[in-house]
Amino acid sequence: MTMPCERTRAVIQAREFLLELSQDVSLPESLRWEAKRLLRHYPSRREMLGAGQLEEHLTEGTIFQPPS
Repeated sequence: MTMPCERTRAVIQAREFLLELSQDVSLPESLRWEAKRLLRHYPSRREMLGAGQLEEHLTEGTIFQPPS
């Protein structure tokens, strides 16, 4: 099972990867444009960290609490 921190890290890393792709002038313009298009609605690092903290808080004391 994926832990909240692992999901959060994966989304943050995917955003960073899309950002790199969008700025790499050695790539075709169509690929850079697609990366930019996807980034428009992609959550920021701060949004993802906040969502991860909220998820951890909401699962405290429930059966959904990840094992330590």
